[in-house]
Amino acid sequence: MTLDFDLPPVRGTLTENRSLAELTWMRVGGPADVLFQPADADDLAEFLAALDPVVPVFAMGVGSNLIVRDGGIRGVVIRLGRGFNGIEVDGTEVRAGAAALDAHVARRAAENGVNLTFLRTIPGSIGGAVRMNAGCYGEYVSDYLRSVDVIHRNGRRETLPAEALNLRYRQSDLAEGAVIVGAVFDGVAGDPDALAAKMDAQLQKRDETQPTKDRTAGSTFRNPVGYSSTGQADDSHDLKAWKVIDDAGMRGATRGGAIMNVKHSNFLTNAGGATAADLEGLGEDVRKKVYDSSGITLEWEIMRVGEPASDFQD
Repeated sequence: MTLDFDLPPVRGTLTENRSLAELTWMRVGGPADVLFQPADADDLAEFLAALDPVVPVFAMGVGSNLIVRDGGIRGVVIRLGRGFNGIEVDGTEVRAGAAALDAHVARRAAENGVNLTFLRTIPGSIGGAVRMNAGCYGEYVSDYLRSVDVIHRNGRRETLPAEALNLRYRQSDLAEGAVIVGAVFDGVAGDPDALAAKMDAQLQKRDETQPTKDRTAGSTFRNPVGYSSTGQADDSHDLKAWKVIDDAGMRGATRGGAIMNVKHSNFLTNAGGATAADLEGLGEDVRKKVYDSSGITLEWEIMRVGEPASDFQD
C-alpha cells in the first residue's frame, strides 16, 4: 500500500500499514494506514499542525472498548504511550495522562488517601474514560472531572473545563479530531486502607459476575434509559441491557467465532477465531431480536470504527 499523503517528521514512531488487531482486547481488525505513537504532547501537536488537514485521524487508547473492522482504518491512528501516562496527586487533586490506566489511577489515588475507587474496575485508560464518561457503582467521571487537556486537529493546545464536554451517559462532546492528552480530577479524601479494601471487594464482585478472563470489550450495549422492568416506557426507571437480551433469548447466541457470553449476556465475546464482522454482526442480530421482542432499541456502547474488509483495497 502506498500512502497518498505526506507524513511530517516526528520524534515518536510512525508505522505504515500497521495491524491493529493485537492492540485491541477483542484481537480483531485490519490495519491502520499509519499508526503514530508520539513521544510527548509537543510531538503530537507539531505533527497535527503539519499534517494535511484532509487526512483523518483517530485516537485510540488500549482498545478495551473498541471493534476495529476487518478493512482497517484509513488515515492516521494515534496511540498515546509512555509520554502520556503520568499520575500526580496533590491533596485531593489527581492529574493523570490520557494513557494512564484507569486502574492505576484509582490505586495511586487510594494510596494517597483520595477516593477515585470507581475507576478500579473500569477497563481502559483515562482518555477513553473521559470521552465515554465511564462509570460504575453509581459514580461517573463527570462526578469528579475538573478539566481536560486536549490537542485539536490543527495542533492547537487547550485546557477545557469539564462542563465544556457536556458529559452524559456514555457520551461527551469533543471537537472532531481532538485528542485528549490529560485530565484533572477532584477526588474525595479517604483512608488508604479502607479505600484499598473497597477496591478489593469491587474486584471480587466483578470477577464473580463478569467474564473477566474472556476476550471481550466490556459492556456491549448501553442500558436502556427510560424503561421499566416490563419494557414499557417509564422515565423513572432504567432497564438493564442484559435483562432484555436474556428476555429475547440471545444469551449464548453465536455467529462465527463470536458469542454473547453465557456468564453475562451483555458481553460480546471472541470465543476463538472471530472476525470483526462476526462480532459486529452478532451484535446487530441481538439488537434486532431485542427490538422484535420488546420494542426496545439497544444502543452500542462499544465503539466500532474502520471499514469492512470488502471496502479495503490493498
